[in-house]
Amino acid sequence: MEFEFSAAVIEWRGPAPFVFAVVPAAASETIAEMASALTYGWGCIPVEVWLDGTRFTTSLFPKDGGYVVPLKAAVRPKGLAPGDNVTLRLAFTIQG
Repeated sequence: MEFEFSAAVIEWRGPAPFVFAVVPAAASETIAEMASALTYGWGCIPVEVWLDGTRFTTSLFPKDGGYVVPLKAAVRPKGLAPGDNVTLRLAFTIQG
């Protein structure tokens, strides 16, 4: 299963600031329907992500009834900031 979309970038503050892309509602609903076959537990879902020509693996996190994609500093385009939009492609693998 794959999705490609533009997403808003947000900062989620904690002990250190973290930058995430918000998965659009329609994609989040489809992912939630498949979550039991995708998750490894705790609601986190492993995913392969393409961002600005860079491919990396991470896990989606549930937030506010949807999902967010962590954007590690090592893969973020230079100058990307909260409030910007990014185009992402997500690919999921059905677990065991």
